[in-house]
Amino acid sequence: MTIFACNGISKSFNDKILFDNIAFGLEQGERVGIIGRNGAGKTTLMKIVAGLETQDEGEVVFNNDVKFDYLDQAPDLSSNDTVLDYVLASNMELMSLLEKHKILCHKADVNHEELQDVIHRIDELHGWNFENEAKKVLSQIGITEYYKNVNELSGGLKKRVALAKAVLSNPDLLILDEPTNHLDADSVQWLQDKLQASSTSLLFVTHDRYFLDAVSTRILEIDEKKVFNYPGNYQQYLEMKESYLRIQESTKVHTLSRLKVELAWLQKGAKARRTKQKSRIDWVQELEKSIQKNTEKKIKIELGAKFLGSRIVEAHNIKKTIDKKLLFQNFTYVAKPKDRIGIIGPNGSGKSTLLSVLAGIQQPDSGRVEIGASAEIGFFHQEIKDLNPTQSVIGSLKEIAEYIDVGIGRDRYLTTRDLLDRFAFPRSQHSALISTLSGGEKRRLALCRVLMSNPNVLLLDEPTNDFDLQTLAALEEYLDDFLGVLLVVSHDRSFLDRTVQFIWAFDGAGNIKEYPGNYTHYLEKKEAEKRLKTKEDNRENVKKTEKKNTQNVKTKLSYIEQREFDEIERELPKLEEEKLLLEQKIMEVDVTDYKEIERISIEIDNLKQIIDDYLERWIELQETLE
Repeated sequence: MTIFACNGISKSFNDKILFDNIAFGLEQGERVGIIGRNGAGKTTLMKIVAGLETQDEGEVVFNNDVKFDYLDQAPDLSSNDTVLDYVLASNMELMSLLEKHKILCHKADVNHEELQDVIHRIDELHGWNFENEAKKVLSQIGITEYYKNVNELSGGLKKRVALAKAVLSNPDLLILDEPTNHLDADSVQWLQDKLQASSTSLLFVTHDRYFLDAVSTRILEIDEKKVFNYPGNYQQYLEMKESYLRIQESTKVHTLSRLKVELAWLQKGAKARRTKQKSRIDWVQELEKSIQKNTEKKIKIELGAKFLGSRIVEAHNIKKTIDKKLLFQNFTYVAKPKDRIGIIGPNGSGKSTLLSVLAGIQQPDSGRVEIGASAEIGFFHQEIKDLNPTQSVIGSLKEIAEYIDVGIGRDRYLTTRDLLDRFAFPRSQHSALISTLSGGEKRRLALCRVLMSNPNVLLLDEPTNDFDLQTLAALEEYLDDFLGVLLVVSHDRSFLDRTVQFIWAFDGAGNIKEYPGNYTHYLEKKEAEKRLKTKEDNRENVKKTEKKNTQNVKTKLSYIEQREFDEIERELPKLEEEKLLLEQKIMEVDVTDYKEIERISIEIDNLKQIIDDYLERWIELQETLE
């Protein structure tokens, strides 16, 4: 079944054409991820589909039976309802039926046929456990204050409540704009699994590449006022895009060669161009436009870092509480050049507060923070700050500095225009007012302001929110070469894998645990810890069962079975101990020594199989006694 079809859609804003006669649709069960540069019109396109924006031309045609829900990037929830009542309202039919059932049950002269109809419909909607399901969804995305007034929530919490309501509405189509914003890593994983398992069709925009890759079944790219369809997930899109660009590059080389010939012909003068010169000149001009169009602007940053002294940023035994909630305690950190630290944990656990304390913006309750004289801190906040909507784009940067002294050869000065160019702000946009920028473009400009201060200590709080994939790639390239200290709070698993070499994990109870390696290494170590605990618990259970049943086993097993059982008793503890040592060893291996990690992992897997086989046989022997 076709969910909807867009036919001949065109849209412009302030003389800027976003779409020009585009067409696409969505089939039942499809999960379509929309990608494109900031300002390309991703959000606008979704709002047009949802009927929240009007297209200049064309039409959006929905199947008559389709029910959809739209999640805004920054929903403006205004409600006096409690959180729970607000999300329960996602299914008004069910709530009305439950209320009707309650009334009918209290009637003395109840119409039993009517009551049975109501009960049957509630059964069809799986509605008897709806309130518990709503609480479960809310808790999965980090909200447990079910009876708090919606109007009292922060913007981030409102986004999560709106997401919960959208998921619980169980529509045929979900339209989601940056659904992973304001979610911690565990909540993102839950949402990812939920959407993958659902039959609901999906149209969404996200900067989270892991999420995009896992959830999407088709990619819709907005580029040059058109849309391009790529079947499959994000990884498959990248492979197809690479092939396309290789073909395009080959065509470009051929076109350049032809262009040189034609330009030489043009330069010979009017006498050599008497026949068919008008059409040929037009053709040369089209060639030049083609070359310019097919040369995609790459965002590249090559900034150096100012000198860092022996003391950069130091925190000694710091503690912080807010509203009587302990965020962290007994925390010590001495920054070193080229530190690359990712900070993760549940929402509200204190990650952003830790950055503010380390930057000297907030004071710890106890302990001390010392910032070295040579430390130039650049703080990129989660919320956009200090942007004057009446100021021009370039004026906003010049407010910070006219240029950066990179200190490299002849091109040692990086001007404001250079930085804007590298962040894909076209020259025509340099003089534009900030009020005309999209949300993603404003965040990109805010990042430029931070980098324009040429910091040697970068504190980034959820830097990937609302960035397009090209900006993310540019920022990652910059951080690859950044010589200073990087501390980044992020739920973006791909970004953390690409940029950090150490993880600080908040547990939500005031503790920060440190893990060497990137986010994937952190997950592997957490999984190893979990398996180790499970095996230790299993071993304790086996010992208890052995103690309880040993006498019975010795009298009821056959001679051969008894010998086999005795061997398992002897070998199993040894194998568990050997596996424990290997799991401890792999956690100590240098994260860059991939061969050693692979070798130990294979040994662990082999031991795990042997242990599982022994345990399975032990259970079989136990069952013979029953």
